Amino acid sequence: MAGFRDRTGSELDMRVLPQPAVIVVIGLGAGPVTVESASGLRPLSGLVASLSPGPARIRGEGVECVEVALSPRAAYSVLGVSPLELDGSVTGLEDLWGRHARLLREQLADTASWQERLALTDGFLRRRAAGAPPMAVEVAAAWDAIVAGCGRVRIGDLAASCGWSRKRLWARFSAQIGLTPKRAAMLVRFDHAARALLAGERAGDVAAACGYVDQPHLHRDIQALAGCTPGALAGMTTSTET
Repeated sequence: MAGFRDRTGSELDMRVLPQPAVIVVIGLGAGPVTVESASGLRPLSGLVASLSPGPARIRGEGVECVEVALSPRAAYSVLGVSPLELDGSVTGLEDLWGRHARLLREQLADTASWQERLALTDGFLRRRAAGAPPMAVEVAAAWDAIVAGCGRVRIGDLAASCGWSRKRLWARFSAQIGLTPKRAAMLVRFDHAARALLAGERAGDVAAACGYVDQPHLHRDIQALAGCTPGALAGMTTSTET
């Protein structure tokens, strides 16, 4: 979890990048942020970005918020819906949590310190997770193996390790993670590549280090997941401060 407040006085304009976590943003500012995606423009006071939300941007002024990165295992318990129902998009928080989202937002806005805000958010999430159905052990193990292998895994090996057929792994993993195993591996590999590009590493070196066949392969995956070129991704910055 982290708390953010715009201290620049300028308008926030930030691209939403896919990452191997479900991102929950609880807005505390006076006005909503505007989410721009393939479905159009939508003002939201809070949002949930799925594991692979597709090209999207967030814009707003005077943005203040709490951001939570949920592992797929935590998201499965906390969100109250299957990650598959997020349909690879950015969803309004109130669409998922209703009045509970509004109440949490009001409580956070009335709380003075960031430490108290983060503790309040943590308590809220723990209460939602209590008693929720756990992710299947086999699905969790398959996800952990994909992360440990930096996305460089064979789906057949994952299925064999948990004693399932490829078809069963594909169905159960997709239902509980929200992505197919192949797409999950692609996402984890992309995350490592994106971090390296943002750190200033050269695209050719990143492609080789992250297991891409060649630089055009890296280019295709970044275009598919982030909607931009490796060069554009490497130049991204944000305008929020903790």
